[in-house]
Amino acid sequence: MEVLRCSSVFAAEVMEVFDRSPTDKELVSQAKALCRDYINSRLIRAGVSWSKPEHSAPVPGGKLAEVSAILLRLGDELEYIRPNVYRNIARQLNISLHSETVVTDAFLAVAAQIFTAGITWGKVVSLYAVAAGLAVDCVRHAQPAMVHTIVDCLGEFVRKTLVTWLKRRGGWADITKCVVSTDPSLRSHWLVAAVCSFGHFLKAIFFVLLPER
Repeated sequence: MEVLRCSSVFAAEVMEVFDRSPTDKELVSQAKALCRDYINSRLIRAGVSWSKPEHSAPVPGGKLAEVSAILLRLGDELEYIRPNVYRNIARQLNISLHSETVVTDAFLAVAAQIFTAGITWGKVVSLYAVAAGLAVDCVRHAQPAMVHTIVDCLGEFVRKTLVTWLKRRGGWADITKCVVSTDPSLRSHWLVAAVCSFGHFLKAIFFVLLPER
């Protein structure tokens, strides 16, 4: 079974961009690397067997690894307060996981709904949680190849919708500001933003692919 992995050359290229202003292409590459890591973490947590751990390369070390760790940490908090939203995604959307087109269209529709009212780090974390939840569903239903489709789909969404926002903030490392404050009221700001996205996400749950219901 094919596994998610990054070559050492790719890892070096991804890390290099943290020393300068990243290009659009580099931000998308980082987004996909972070998505692979997030999905791997959620598959392991779900106890889903889909590849041998030793063949699954993590996000390269350094700054990107720190970003990945924070993304996962924020995802843990988000999924803890709204566990039902990020589980059984396919069932909530009432979609078949055997069609790449259906999976792609559903994910992009939900992603668009999440960011309808603007972009925040909380909503970005929510996007990754949705991607991982859908990936877990795909592997559980014997469709592991769809994981790569989801990663590519997220990368394309980032390219079209989030790259400009990311560049204004200096790239993915800006997410580290979500956890540097010891003030609970400030530290919870990203959660407030994420909670605001739930209305759009739940709206998507009911209206995505509505004609197929």
